[in-house]
Parts: sequence; C-alpha cells; structure tokens
Amino acid sequence: MSRCRRRKSQCGSPERRQRHEKDPFVRRARSEGWRSRAALKLEAVDQRDSLFRPGQTVVDLGAAPGGWCQYAQQKVGAQGFVLGIDLLAIEPLPGVTLLQEDFAADAGLEAVREALGGREVDVVLSDMAPNLTGHSAVDQPAAIGLAELAADFAGQFLKRDGDFLVKVFHGEGFDAFRNDLSQRFSRVLVRKPDASRAGSREVYLLARGPAV
Repeated sequence: MSRCRRRKSQCGSPERRQRHEKDPFVRRARSEGWRSRAALKLEAVDQRDSLFRPGQTVVDLGAAPGGWCQYAQQKVGAQGFVLGIDLLAIEPLPGVTLLQEDFAADAGLEAVREALGGREVDVVLSDMAPNLTGHSAVDQPAAIGLAELAADFAGQFLKRDGDFLVKVFHGEGFDAFRNDLSQRFSRVLVRKPDASRAGSREVYLLARGPAV
C-alpha cells in the first residue's frame, strides 16, 4: 500500500460535493468554526466516553485539515499538549504543534519524539482514510492498513491507561483488526457518531488501556 494514500478522503463528484454542502453536520461545523465536520464526530465520542481532560497530551495521526486537533486543544486547554501529524501541510492552529511528516517512517517517528519532549501520550487519534476508488477490494485493505499503522503507533507511544480512537470500515479485515485490538487493549468499543453518514460503513473503534 502506497504511503501517499495516508490522508482523509475527499468529496469527488459534483453530486457528492452537493450532498456534502447540504449536510446539516457540515453546516453546523462551519457555523461553529470547526475546520471539518469530523470535529463533530470526535465531540460525540468524547461526550459519550469522556476521552479528554485538561492537561492531557494528545497525538492526532493524519490530522489534516485539523478539526480533531482543534477540538482536542479546546478540551485539554493551555496546560495540555496537542500534536498533529500529516503528510499534507496544515494551516497553523493556536496551541497546536503540527508536523508535516510520515509517522510510519523513522524520520517521522523521531520528529514526533522530539516534539513530545518526553511527555507521555494520553490519547492517540486517527481519522485517516485512503483516497477511495469505489472498489472495495482496493479500498478496504488500504483502510485496514492505515488503521494497523495507527495501532502500531499507539502501541509505541500510549501510556498504560491511555486511549486510542481509530476510524475503520466494516468489511473484510474488520473483525480481525478489532480482535487484534482486543488482545492489545483492556477494552474495545464500537462507536458510530450521528455525524457519520448513515449509509457509510465507517465506524470508530475506541481501544482503552493498553494491555500489560
């Protein structure tokens, strides 16, 4: 799988763009000043599962355009630390450290360690998705591959009682990935925020407390 695919999916056809513009969550996100509707998905999980607390350290993988970093920074506050990393450039966000790096490469991991400055990571986030082709035989393995990379990162950096939230898609490889997380974490919960489109196979797995 090409690492150049590590980015959030975008609206493509005119029909999809039109649906996107009419989406009530898109309109709400804009009215509230979020960079993306995805911030409302993170908000829903946080409200249900209490992901964030003031002073935490948070890393957002595949962070462009920055909506999740934006939300996390507001929750952890000035005493917290939010780090976003993506292959794409991200417009600066107040109170957020941003890296344009490949987190799966040695240089990217070293940049993350340097930016963290010895901080323990409380929450690892990943809303990554491949650039979708519409062919599940291509898209699903690519999506699972990104989730696996994010899980490996979480395994390296999360503190013992930390949380890992990752986007996945129902389909081939989903059950195996969830089972793998269940071996690596104390609990794994499935979440489908209202801001996720009803017809989408997208769900989020919240893995809590890396197993010792």
